[in-house]
Amino acid sequence: MIESAMIWNEPNNKSHWDPALDPDWSIFADTVKRAGAAIHAMNPKVKRVLGGMSPIDAHWTNQMRAHGALDEVDVVAVHGFPLDWNLWSIHDWPAKIAEIEAVVPDKPVWVTEVGVGSFGAEEVQVFGMRRTAELLIDRVERAYWYSLYDLPQSWGATTRHREAEGSSYYRHFYMGLIREDGTAKPALEDYAQVADRMGLMQWFHYQDPRLDDAVAWMKRLGTKRLRTGLSWADSFRPNAVDWFDRQMEALADFEVMVTFCFTPEHLGLEPHHTSPAKDPQQFADFCAWMIDRFAPASSSVATAE
Repeated sequence: MIESAMIWNEPNNKSHWDPALDPDWSIFADTVKRAGAAIHAMNPKVKRVLGGMSPIDAHWTNQMRAHGALDEVDVVAVHGFPLDWNLWSIHDWPAKIAEIEAVVPDKPVWVTEVGVGSFGAEEVQVFGMRRTAELLIDRVERAYWYSLYDLPQSWGATTRHREAEGSSYYRHFYMGLIREDGTAKPALEDYAQVADRMGLMQWFHYQDPRLDDAVAWMKRLGTKRLRTGLSWADSFRPNAVDWFDRQMEALADFEVMVTFCFTPEHLGLEPHHTSPAKDPQQFADFCAWMIDRFAPASSSVATAE
């Protein structure tokens, strides 16, 4: 079920880790080292992925190496959105990957989140899907398209900046291949042509009503790999374990990369999901618990407790 585990999501993005609370990245590096060791102890076959960096930044990667964080991961991941948020051309993808490969020659670089939204025009997303597939499928071992579904307008994007981002904030709601009303966008047909080689990245919110439909869509499309998340913060919600069990059982037929992230308010240096934890070992313990439950070393399928 779980074949790889990502340690945090876009940590070098202020929307997901607060650098004011960790200016030299030592707390995050310690978090990675503890979590990586905990995951390996539970199941050494699960690949440990350094949370997909966004922006793509060789200097930040070198900081992680200097702090020893790269010693406890097997893969370095990057995220990119050149037609929506990044200030570089979509055609620069090979060069961007090469920047990170140059500083981590000993580890594969995966593109664990790449997407093009339909905020301006759905035709732009069609071009973006086709060109992204051309540039990445034969360039990296793994690439995951973000995302299957548009984010519902009523849910809000998980970002600290929200409307202060201007139009950039609203682009969060148009990254899917399927509209909020359940109808397919034109780019879905193009994704179907590469679904066996390009994975999907889809967050499922707590008690997400789209889960079963998403599974049906992915099987229809022929998707083999899925990246999703299990939220540390959500683990403190009522009936959280029941939801985690349901989610992972529904995804059992896919090769799943699970992302562990989001600090519970009561465990952070500040009460926010971007805050470093007061005790990074508690995050590592959460990662170990999830791997033991859903990817135990003796089995690839979880059994209910």
